[in-house]
Amino acid sequence: MNAAPTPPIDLSAPRRLHVVGVGGPGMSAIAIVLAEMGHEVTGSDIRERSVLDRVRAAGVDVHVGHLRDLVHDRDAITWSTAIPERNIERDEADKVGVLSMHRSGMLAAICARAKSLAVAGTHGKTSTTSMLMLILAEAGLKPSFVIGGDVTDMGTGAQWTGGEWLVVEADESDGTHLQLPLYGTILTNVEVDHLEHYGSFEAIVDGFDRYLAQVNGPRVLCIDDPTTALLADRHECITYGTDPAADFRAVDVAAGEGSFKFDVEHRGRRLGSVSLPLRGVHNVRNATAALAMAVTIGVPFEVAAAALAKFGGVARRFDVRGVDGGATLVDDYAHLPSEISAVLAAARQSGDGWQRVVAVFQPNRFNRIVNMWPDYHSAFVDADVVVLTEIYASGTAPIPGVTGKLLVNAVLDAHPRQRVVWMPKRSDLVQFLAHELGEGDVCISMGCGDIAALPDEVQALRTELRAERRLRTT
Repeated sequence: MNAAPTPPIDLSAPRRLHVVGVGGPGMSAIAIVLAEMGHEVTGSDIRERSVLDRVRAAGVDVHVGHLRDLVHDRDAITWSTAIPERNIERDEADKVGVLSMHRSGMLAAICARAKSLAVAGTHGKTSTTSMLMLILAEAGLKPSFVIGGDVTDMGTGAQWTGGEWLVVEADESDGTHLQLPLYGTILTNVEVDHLEHYGSFEAIVDGFDRYLAQVNGPRVLCIDDPTTALLADRHECITYGTDPAADFRAVDVAAGEGSFKFDVEHRGRRLGSVSLPLRGVHNVRNATAALAMAVTIGVPFEVAAAALAKFGGVARRFDVRGVDGGATLVDDYAHLPSEISAVLAAARQSGDGWQRVVAVFQPNRFNRIVNMWPDYHSAFVDADVVVLTEIYASGTAPIPGVTGKLLVNAVLDAHPRQRVVWMPKRSDLVQFLAHELGEGDVCISMGCGDIAALPDEVQALRTELRAERRLRTT
């Protein structure tokens, strides 16, 4: 058994800390937790954004813009992979001798202050982490948490309670998961992603193999995923899923009206039933994972099931943004082929009675799409209409010949009869959807770029068009 690296800073005593890029994904959560732990926290970001109001409310002194002076009286600064080495605050910290660390080091230091349970995997992390946290809260364990998305039931993605347990999302994109000192972990799945960091799928698997070797407590792995099933064979693990060999198995799974009901068996013994107010069999697996970990650490099944029955979801996970003229508009973070496939299958099998599924996908990052575009060929089989947009850069440099049209070709080569619409310009995309969507349709816009604003844009244009029609008829 290997041990995780020792955190670079001890947070048991009050510290003066600075968070560079405090409005970024994950960094705002770290800043909030540090402030709630009692540390003096400052932060900086290149622009004002809505999340900074929540960061300030937690007691973080936020400065818009980067300044060298901001790091001078700090014990340490922390930054994410998105912050370049040439950043003036990172440079100044190095010059004046202030401890400067990647966000993985600060998150590791936070994890060291509690009995930490992590959720890792290529996808499903945020939902599963949120479910586990709410189960522990229902059990009266007052867990702290650091999650990559806002939990609807809590209105935030981070909180420090001072309780015994911490629930954390373990991000593999930059190797953060390998730095965390953990009591236990869930591993949801292992698929191709972040090749710019790992270089190959074999390296991704090796990273998760080393990650599991560092965890001394319960390791809960999905047996339905072929790679995690292989990893489970290498380590002493508890398995979950729908496969008959799972230690915790979801059985009698039934969908209806946007929810799922299923029973859970533990090594052949029926524990009871779960009513989950979410769509998609993938969420049944996520719920079973959270339940398996909770029961393993001593939470009664009935308490876990009660918490799952009240789960309100996570921001940007099948987020119904409105119903306009009988058309339902949904936003989702899905951006990998298996995630897209799971979301569309969830819509098709949800029991909501939707007549057509319209899928809109915005590919993300040139360096992801150059490696993965062929893998999207069958991601949209449950959609009646597929609308594909241009790639959202997310800070990556364009690559000659790499455009969203590659995905159009991949889908049509595999499914030549599928209706695929190429809409590289946002204005054309909004116009098309405003006119295309009708009663009984569900339109699911997916991706991790600015596609999140699309449902509002479509609804706004449809409102304008109705107003124009009324004027013409009066």
